[in-house]
Amino acid sequence: MAQNNSGRKKPNILVTGTPGTGKTTTSSFLAEATQLRHINVGDLVRDKKLHDGWDEQLDCHVINEDLVCDELEEMMEEGGNIVDYHGCDFFPERWFDHVVVLQTENSVLYDRLSKRGYTGAKLTNNIECEIFQVLLEEAKDSYPDDIVVALRSDTIDDINRNVATLTDWVRNWCPKPE
Repeated sequence: MAQNNSGRKKPNILVTGTPGTGKTTTSSFLAEATQLRHINVGDLVRDKKLHDGWDEQLDCHVINEDLVCDELEEMMEEGGNIVDYHGCDFFPERWFDHVVVLQTENSVLYDRLSKRGYTGAKLTNNIECEIFQVLLEEAKDSYPDDIVVALRSDTIDDINRNVATLTDWVRNWCPKPE
């Protein structure tokens, strides 16, 4: 039985992985299945202007990690959140009860990112990130080993299986007695 140390009534889950691995799809389906709140950090950064401008080379916002953490602090303390973002090392360790790293086979990922319009350095950097398992290592370096899990996310069947597994985890989670 998964437990936390914070006294939250509902768990917090981080869904991370290279762009294109299915984080938002998985998080959306999981939120629907569990009634937890889905927080897409990329959308939050854009909508609340929690960034320091635009990176022309990588074609994305330069996120201000301190502003993001300040914005999320109260919600995370309450619990019941699924946080969806490709990075994870700047979030406080205490926020999460489960950290899921989605992984996708390189040719599948290449096709997904190409369909999104990724080219040049942005495409290459993301494929290399997946090849070298950068986000899995980042998660393992940032959170206790017993809460980090890598899940394959190549097909819709994989996503459905992951959502079912994570839904079971949420149902079996219970707060640690204070």
